[in-house]
Amino acid sequence: MTLSFADFILNNEIIGFFDKPLTLKSGRLSHFYVNWRKSTNDAWMLDQLTDYLVNFMRDQNLACETLYGVPEGATKTAVIAAMKLAKQSPNFSQGSHVIAMGRAKPKLHGVPADRFFIGQPQGATFVLEDTVTTGLSLFECLDQLLEAGINVRGVICLTDRCERRNDGSTVPEYLHEKYGSHISYHPMSRAPELLRLAIQQRQPPQALVEALAKELGLSVDQLV
Repeated sequence: MTLSFADFILNNEIIGFFDKPLTLKSGRLSHFYVNWRKSTNDAWMLDQLTDYLVNFMRDQNLACETLYGVPEGATKTAVIAAMKLAKQSPNFSQGSHVIAMGRAKPKLHGVPADRFFIGQPQGATFVLEDTVTTGLSLFECLDQLLEAGINVRGVICLTDRCERRNDGSTVPEYLHEKYGSHISYHPMSRAPELLRLAIQQRQPPQALVEALAKELGLSVDQLV
């Protein structure tokens, strides 16, 4: 994670704390949130975010032909970043790149390409997720793509909360167990690192720091 990307997250309050834990989409209780929706609802922030994403993919040398957002949370980010990647390509021309989108719920009728996609991914595809907790939505998306014959090469997530699933594995561990080394994993940021910076910046009460450390399975010293 670059410091500039961390600053973007902190200064726009994409990560924050709860004195009393709230229930996440995964069903888990948490004292912190990672809300990427804030950045995708604001045009300026979305432009900045997609620049970070494009630069990250370049720095990681990800040979991506199609960037595909997990429906529906990562869709806007993936579409705009995919357009920027396409326009930066030396062979950008009519028919050279696909802007792919997935349907949250498939159409009941039609050919598979239209039932599941608004623009089917082509070539080496990387899947974008905004926040990864247990990976439930991510793995459902991957299964659907693979069933459709899409060449999925990797996963990019804006933030990995670095939590363990109910089976005890982390998301990257389960990803490797389920799909082997064929699908790589690339987090742009990790919650423990972000929380450490947020705690230094905002100085929350000690009781909240202790609750955050317990939630992540860390010592307090690892977060301050």
